[in-house]
Amino acid sequence: MLGILVLLIAAIGIAGFGVLGQLDREKLTDILVNSGVTSSGYRNIAIFGVDSREGELESGTRSDTIIIASINKKSGDIKLVSIYRDTYLDNTDGSYRKATEAYAYGGASQAVNMLNKNLDLDIEDYVTVDFEAVIEVVDELGGVEVTLDDEEVYWLNAYLVETSEVTGRSYTEVTSSGTQTLTGIQAMAYCRIRYTTGWDYKRTERQRTVLTQILKKAQEQGVTGLLAIVNNLIPYISTSLENTELLSLATGIAKYEIVDSQGFPFTSSTANLSAGDCVVPQTLASNVTELHELLFGTSDYTPSSTVQEISDYIVSVTGIS
Repeated sequence: MLGILVLLIAAIGIAGFGVLGQLDREKLTDILVNSGVTSSGYRNIAIFGVDSREGELESGTRSDTIIIASINKKSGDIKLVSIYRDTYLDNTDGSYRKATEAYAYGGASQAVNMLNKNLDLDIEDYVTVDFEAVIEVVDELGGVEVTLDDEEVYWLNAYLVETSEVTGRSYTEVTSSGTQTLTGIQAMAYCRIRYTTGWDYKRTERQRTVLTQILKKAQEQGVTGLLAIVNNLIPYISTSLENTELLSLATGIAKYEIVDSQGFPFTSSTANLSAGDCVVPQTLASNVTELHELLFGTSDYTPSSTVQEISDYIVSVTGIS
C-alpha cells in the first residue's frame, strides 16, 4: 500500500561519494530486452514503492507503486507512467500474475524485466523506496502543496492512523478541503488513498501529483539545499545507479520538468482470474503502441512479436479484447 516514490534521489547524491557509498545497491544483471527494442535519446528508470513495514527493500515484498520515469536526455523533460499494480501480465517466466507480484518473487531485477518484456522497454536501472523515504523527503522540503476534496480529507485522516502505527510517527489531522501544505506523514497517507471515486486509478494519480510537487520543491532548494536530506534517506532507498550516474543526474536538476503523467493501461477492463481481481489491458498490444507514442513520440509503433504473443494470450484467457 505504499505511496509516492522519490524520483530525484539522484539530486541528493551530490552530497558526495562517501555518503553515496552507504546506499543499498543491487546491480541488475541478465536484463531482458525484447528483440529490436531501443529508446535512443531517453533514459528510462523504474521506480518502485514497496509494501514494506520492516524496511525490506529486496524481494519478498510487493511493489504497490510502479512508475516508469522516461527522461529526455536533451531537453530534461520527464514523462511519468504508473503501471496499475493489478495489471494482468507475464511475470517474465510464463506465469501470468498481477504486475505487483514480480517484485515479490524476484526483486527489482524481475520487476524491471517484467516491464521490459510486457511493454517493449529497455530499462536498466531502478530506485526503490519505502514509507519512511517519502515522509523524510517531504518533511525536509517543508511539505508539499496539494488540493484536497472532502472525500480525500476523510480518507487521508483514516490512513494517518495506520501510517502512524507503522512508522511510529505522530500526526495532525487535516481539518478542511482545498489547497493544503501536507507534512510528510500526511502526504504518505494521501498517496495511499484508494477508496474514493476512481479507486486505484486515482491513487496512482495522487502519487504522481506528490512526486511532481517533490521535484518542484527540490528545484527551489537547489543542489546545496539538498545536502542535509541525504543522510536521513540512505536507509530507506535501494538503487542500481552508480555514483557517477547519480552525480550526473544531480547536476541537471534545474532543467528537469515533468511534462506528462498518466496511468497504464490506458484502455482496460477488469476480470476475476486465477490471479485474483485484475486489470486487463484492451489489448496489451494496442496499449503498448500508445505507450511508445506517449513516451518517445513514435507514431504507429508496432509491438514486438513477444508483446503480441503475450497480448494474444491475455485475450484468449480473459475473452477481453
